[in-house]
Amino acid sequence: MTTNQSTEPSPAGILQIGTGFWASKVLLAAVDFDLFTLLTESSPLTAAQLKQKLNLHCSDRNMFDFLDALTGFGFLNRTGILETAAYSNTADTDLFLDLKKPTYVGGILKMLNNRLYGFWGTLEEGLRTGMPQNEAKHGENLFDAIYKSPEQLESFMNAMTGIQVGAFMAFAQKFDFSKYKTLTDAGGSSGILSMVVANHQPHMSCISMDLPGVTAIAEKKIAKSGLNGRVKAVSGDFFNDAFPTADMVVMGNILHDWDEQQKLSLMKSAYAALPKGGVFVAIENVIDDDRRANVFGLLMSLNMLIETGTGFDYTLADFNRWAQQVGFSSTSLLPLAGPTSAAIAVK
Repeated sequence: MTTNQSTEPSPAGILQIGTGFWASKVLLAAVDFDLFTLLTESSPLTAAQLKQKLNLHCSDRNMFDFLDALTGFGFLNRTGILETAAYSNTADTDLFLDLKKPTYVGGILKMLNNRLYGFWGTLEEGLRTGMPQNEAKHGENLFDAIYKSPEQLESFMNAMTGIQVGAFMAFAQKFDFSKYKTLTDAGGSSGILSMVVANHQPHMSCISMDLPGVTAIAEKKIAKSGLNGRVKAVSGDFFNDAFPTADMVVMGNILHDWDEQQKLSLMKSAYAALPKGGVFVAIENVIDDDRRANVFGLLMSLNMLIETGTGFDYTLADFNRWAQQVGFSSTSLLPLAGPTSAAIAVK
């Protein structure tokens, strides 16, 4: 009897995941070099031209390996080979990794490279101790570290925009806004969700609420967008201040930062700000109830261990339980982009 080859044990998957940081670092290095932005400005370029323009001093063979790995991953197009090769962006990297385009998502990749890559190196310690593995190991609070300089704060906000903008665009187009006129985005960062909703839903007026340093940056971005009349940024601490009242309260990647009691506290504040029939929406990498399919959500939850120690991502069943405790009448889930969904609770 012949055994089906596909059912035989293989180390391939183990090795692919085990060496996954190699692939990750190749992409992160390319983003750090702004390689894709360079290729948007001038392409195709040879390996020698790229090496010179990026001021790299590796061997030619190293450069070929680097660029051909990016090609193999599907991030670059290539004609020719080795010395005769010429490289250009793919449709994806042209749209999402060109620093000059509004669709740029490289901010989160640069934060992954500059902060999280090193912190994830001590995941074992985090699991053994339950303690965060970031700046907190040196006695510094995560948010204090981020807020200590305007440059660092804006870099963090750009990272958050990069990881969220696709889901926000999907939300603005897929959710039925016809029953609602006003929206509060609690923890709104740069105001991107409010601006995306206002652009796609002309009848909506939006408020982005965050701490004062964040609000100052959001105001500049809102002014630049030309949406001042329908989007505004207000200062507030969402654990200590009431949320601005609105038909909708939205949080994008906020609940997962906190422990269960703090999650409930934020949901109670959202409930208080809503009229009957209003909705609370949490846009996150909601884990499937069977905890198998949305592996990105599980990894993001581990990232909350790295970053906060007590925060975690959650399933719709978890969200349902909290919503019932708070007093919401019903819940639903709206899939958005990739691993991200909108968990929705109706008052």
